[in-house]
This record gives sequence, C-alpha cells and structure tokens, in this order.
Amino acid sequence: MAFQRKEIRKMVDEHFDAAKKHGFLGTKKDYEELTDYAVTAHEAVTGKKTDSEQDTAIWFPKWLDKAHKSFSTPRPKPFVPTLDQLHRTLRAKDAAIEDRLRPQLPDSLPPEDEQLVEVIFRKRGVIAKVARESVSDLDILRLRPRQWLNDEIINFYGALIMQRAEEQKENAVPRGKVLRAFYLSSFFWAKLTSSGYEKGRLAKWTKKIDLFAQDVVLIPVNHGNAHWTAASINFRKKRFESYDSMNMAKDSVWKQLREYVNAEHMNKKKKPFNFDGWVDWAPPDTPQQDNGFDCGVFTCQFLESLSRGEDEFIFTQENMPYLRRKMVWEIATVRLRNDM
Repeated sequence: MAFQRKEIRKMVDEHFDAAKKHGFLGTKKDYEELTDYAVTAHEAVTGKKTDSEQDTAIWFPKWLDKAHKSFSTPRPKPFVPTLDQLHRTLRAKDAAIEDRLRPQLPDSLPPEDEQLVEVIFRKRGVIAKVARESVSDLDILRLRPRQWLNDEIINFYGALIMQRAEEQKENAVPRGKVLRAFYLSSFFWAKLTSSGYEKGRLAKWTKKIDLFAQDVVLIPVNHGNAHWTAASINFRKKRFESYDSMNMAKDSVWKQLREYVNAEHMNKKKKPFNFDGWVDWAPPDTPQQDNGFDCGVFTCQFLESLSRGEDEFIFTQENMPYLRRKMVWEIATVRLRNDM
C-alpha cells in the first residue's frame, strides 16, 4: 500500500493542473483527498488490495481519466471546419435551451425550514421514527458537512421512500411519478453477499409482497464499509442497475442482482427467472462526487429519483450542501419534499 500511495500521489501532482482545466473546483488538498478515497473505494468494491506497481498502472489512470471527464466536457479543438463549427454552435445552443428548461435545485431551503434544520441539529435523543427505523441526535449529525452517512440515515431515507410509494401509488408528484417501489435495507445486501440467498434466509424479506409485481426494487450497497452506491432491479425497463458516484461498482453488483432474482423466482414461483431482454445498466453520465464523504448522499438521491421513475438525475456535487440540509428536514418531518 505504501508503494501504491506513493505512486498515486506522484500522479496526483502531475495531473492536478489538468483537473483544474477540466473544471475541478477544489484545492490541491481536495484533489488529494478525492484520489485517496478512490483507492479506498476501489479496494472496497473489488475486495482486494492493490499494492503493486502493475496493479496501480492498470486501474488508477483509467479512473483518473473518467474523473476528469466528469468535471466538464473538454473544450472544442480550434481551427475546426466551418460546417463542423456551425453544428457545434447549434448543439451548444440546444444544450443551453435544455439546461434552462431542466428543473434546477435551489441553493437553500425556505427560511423557516432552514431554521428548523438548525433546531434539529441541537436536539438531543430520538429525532424521528418511521416504520421500524429511527434516527438519533448522533445519527442526524452525519448530515453535517464532510460526514459519511451511516446505515440509520440511509435506511430511514429508504423508509420514507417506501412510505411515499404506499401513500401515493397512483398520484403524480413534481419531477416524476411515484412508482410501485420496494426498498431493501442496507442489511439485506450484507446478508446477500456474505451468506447468500439460502443461508441468509432472504426469502423471508419478501414474504408479504410479490417482488415481481413491483416497478422497481431499490437497494443501497455498502462496499466494505468504505463506499455507498445504489442498486436497482428495474422490472419496468428490464434492467439490473448500478449507480456509483465514483464510477467503479458495476460487474459485482449486476452478478449479485441476477443471482438474487433467480433464487427469489425459484423460491416464490418454483421455476427459473426468464432473463430474456434484460440488460445490465450503469449510465456513463451518472453524477460524480469530487470528495471522499458524499457517497451516501448521492446514494440516497439516486434511490429517491429512481422511485419516481427518473434516471436522468438533476443533482450534481454542487447540490450536496443543499441536499444534506433537505434530508435533515425530511427526516425530522418524516416526509419527502415534493418541491425540489
């Protein structure tokens, strides 16, 4: 690990200026923290250490290139043909129009709600309860800036998604329609990956519902207690989906989802699942974090958007401060906001 960190720090020194040109807004220290977190997340996702020069040379430059591309689109090359330049200009205008039409998240909550958030941060004891989930004063502090979210926050937010789905199964809400969504807690994934379907007794997790009658099944994924991502079984679109704000976790997630769905179908329907038409899905334009602590917030927002049938996300790294405070308000009031 010492060798790997040394080599990566050397790459960071060499590529920081390039990152700034691509639109990275943080300091060099922020960039170092991001790349350090990339190493941790990579090891958590792959389940193995990468200590050698060969290992580092294989995966890190690829991740670095993807990260730079996510900061912004490179500038067009100069001296392009006139017709090509015209096409670029028209596409830029179209993109600008789409940006103006696309819903934009606010910078802050309404004043009275901002005041409530500050009150909640000072409160002691249990902050809120919903279904079987509860959040304490220590848990809610995880939504302060630069804090990593825990299972309690993630699963409480999942319970809010389930609550809304049950209350508004057929009602339209702003920025999408509430789907028939079923949420499986973070502990489900831990059971699935450590014990498997049979030994983990996962059949009982769905004894009161028909998994295959849902529009979408939402699952938060904790990789090695170091990185959160979102997974989804999208029955409407026939997709096994992985959404990762570090653009790493895909193959292992898809494999686990496929094995789980087949085992569940064998258990409940007594025959193998028909995978015809199903695809693995991890969109390349998934919003990316540029630090080592916002993965849990990204994961919650991925899951919330997917519960409304949206997979073109309108949030970015810049929205994380607002979304953290929005989540405090939602947890304290035990309901999701429908006004952004």
